[in-house]
Amino acid sequence: MTVLRPPSASRRSGDRRGTGRLVEYVPEAMEFGVKLPDFGKLATREGVRRTSVLAEGLGYDSLWSSDHIAWPDPSTLESRYPYAEDNSSFMAAGTPWLDCIGSLTFAAAVTERVRLGTTVLVLGYRPVLQQAKALATLDHLAGGRTILGIGVGWMREEFEALGRPWDERGRRADEMLEIFETLWREELPSFDGPFTRFGPVGFAPKPPSGHIPVWVGGHSEAAFRRTARFGDAFHSPRMTPEALAAERDGVRRACEAIGRDPAAVELTTAISLLFDSSSPRRDVLSGSTERIIEQVGAFAELGVSHLTLFLFARGGLEGRLDVMRRFVAEVMPALR
Repeated sequence: MTVLRPPSASRRSGDRRGTGRLVEYVPEAMEFGVKLPDFGKLATREGVRRTSVLAEGLGYDSLWSSDHIAWPDPSTLESRYPYAEDNSSFMAAGTPWLDCIGSLTFAAAVTERVRLGTTVLVLGYRPVLQQAKALATLDHLAGGRTILGIGVGWMREEFEALGRPWDERGRRADEMLEIFETLWREELPSFDGPFTRFGPVGFAPKPPSGHIPVWVGGHSEAAFRRTARFGDAFHSPRMTPEALAAERDGVRRACEAIGRDPAAVELTTAISLLFDSSSPRRDVLSGSTERIIEQVGAFAELGVSHLTLFLFARGGLEGRLDVMRRFVAEVMPALR
């Protein structure tokens, strides 16, 4: 069986956001993460606990949670769900959905090594200092294991339900990322921007390293620019290799436009996994073990260094846990 390693397995370095600090990537082979059961019937204490403990025991590199708070009936939405042809596949109103920072804080308490990421946290759903405090608290309690995957959001109706501004949400998101850096770096931070002013204020504890890695999601030129300016990684989910390659090139152009080395930005993605049942969609890992190895290999050859798996299986929680075991036993050895 051929062992496939991403081009990123060779050491790369770059200057992150012009700070003068060199960052080195990447692991010796592709890393793998698992999405927590944070919505639907499996969004329970036992579901999150067992998934977290098993993922760490099996050697997965990360655990992930996503971000929704309150939304209306999908059939009433004017906003378009970006990962399907229509909104019918989005969760029905009232579906249990755990808070992403709460879920990851719980996972941090039952694990020691595995990293903890948001895929993705929607910047703008919460006031900026409150959000920065929750993230810093998670990272403090987890011992510096947090990954901040971010996006600007797609559902206007959810912003409205939360009483949060929708207009100029991209500019607001950029300002929030600036504020996070300020809060996590300065002893008595202050900020004076177009949307937010405060300080000087006390803000502690701070993330153990003074920084939480930012993985930027999105499919637009604005997202590419945001990645170049703030991102430690580009994190575009549910993509075919060809589509992800085009977006990777967009990130490269955005980096070059501001004089940043594109090699400083890691390439990551998240994708659904469905053993044995073949899907016609090329943005889903599906079919036999051999076919899934080929599909993952296409992402490895593209340079993806971290692949997060959205697990689908029959049999409830036990079925999902079996998929986690099977992927480690049958797929990982071909890619590590």
